[in-house]
Amino acid sequence: MPQTASRPLNVLVVDDEPDVRDLLVEYFRDRGHTVTAFSDGRATVQEIEQNPSRYTLIVSDLQLPGVDGLGVLKAARAANPSVVVIIVTGYASLDSAVQAVRLGAYDYLTKPFSLGQIDVIVQRVFERQALEAENRHLARKVGIREVPEPRGIAIDRLDAIDARLARIEELLGRILGARPRL
Repeated sequence: MPQTASRPLNVLVVDDEPDVRDLLVEYFRDRGHTVTAFSDGRATVQEIEQNPSRYTLIVSDLQLPGVDGLGVLKAARAANPSVVVIIVTGYASLDSAVQAVRLGAYDYLTKPFSLGQIDVIVQRVFERQALEAENRHLARKVGIREVPEPRGIAIDRLDAIDARLARIEELLGRILGARPRL
């Protein structure tokens, strides 16, 4: 049985495809994590609302019956801003990836994905938890009562890309607007 790099996570797996859901459940259980699984987005949102701080990690499909993965993501982040949410999808698009990151997704994977990718993400989750614990410890040491949560690097990058795209659209509009139409 593979060992976890840190303390066990409480994982919520949400996928309407039984094979994918069962694979992820087995993967996390084999590594000593506690796993709960759902196949429906609506039931998942109810679970999150009833147990807002129960889960450390949520792995959710994007396309789900009832409520989609973005709805699960919104509910999870509203209930517990520190929860890590990974969106997986067989229908990846740049728009859905950008929207997921903007809503607070920790990562976005396209199906088929490898369990090695999950390993890397889980390792990053452990590293993040260790850094956050160290930040809290150091903040207490110097007398800071509350450490502000840093804004995600990915969101900062998306904001910069949005600003550049807006500028490009503005310039294109000027160029095309100044040209006589044929």
